[in-house]
Amino acid sequence: MEGVVANVRYWLVEHPTISEFQWIPHQTYGASTQFLTTIILTYLTLTGFLHVTLPKSPTSSTPFILRLISTVHNLILLILSLTMAVGCSLSITSQIPTPRSLFCFPNPTPPSGPLFFYAYIFYLSKILEFSDTLLILLNPIKRLTFLHVYHHALVVLMCYLWLQYSQSLFPVALVTNSLVHTLMYAYYFLCSVGKPPRWKRVVTDFQIVQFVFSFGVSILLLWFHFGDKRGDGCCGMKAWGFNAIFNASLLALFMNFHFKNYGVKGREQKKKKMKGVCIG
Repeated sequence: MEGVVANVRYWLVEHPTISEFQWIPHQTYGASTQFLTTIILTYLTLTGFLHVTLPKSPTSSTPFILRLISTVHNLILLILSLTMAVGCSLSITSQIPTPRSLFCFPNPTPPSGPLFFYAYIFYLSKILEFSDTLLILLNPIKRLTFLHVYHHALVVLMCYLWLQYSQSLFPVALVTNSLVHTLMYAYYFLCSVGKPPRWKRVVTDFQIVQFVFSFGVSILLLWFHFGDKRGDGCCGMKAWGFNAIFNASLLALFMNFHFKNYGVKGREQKKKKMKGVCIG
């Protein structure tokens, strides 16, 4: 058992590619504002174009090829999300010297090492998740929402700021978000193979709990930042400010989504709809 744990730790934390990682602006792939701006604007432009131009099919079933692509897509993101959750958790034990550092990086903290490697993979994975939108647009029984597009576009900016400014508290956010996405893509994977589970509401509930939890742990961050007698504070506080505002907006949108889908009226409308509509 010790040998298995040692191998896992080596491949997920101690491997030179991971342990020696450095985020270098304008050198690391994706580490520039030009790349960030281009990728977000391209996503929004293509989403708007396809939303308007793709024909609305009257069919009530999902084509086989789309289900197959969705299955592979969801399985990849399921495995990736679980790997990031485990890898970042192990990296915390090796790169975080004190409990305080988990919530408040010393100022300054260079964006290097295994924690920032997983922040980088997380950043790239959010770009990969843009394909979620394409699958929704191609699916005749799914409808694109503002919450979906808003979340997918701005989360990439949030992840970029984690790396660019060595934002404090991001390891906690990365682990919790990856765990939620592991559950979410497990749900979508089961849907895509024709076995939709009955716990769709649990996914939304966990997403809401994640945002509430993020505000709870942010209290510790603020306490450490403003209580620092040396005046150094915590690293990346401006990036954290954007993160906090973004999370607050997402919480409001998810609460609205939860009410519409799981409130009394939402449950009545849901009964009238077809079962098994859950490709992601």
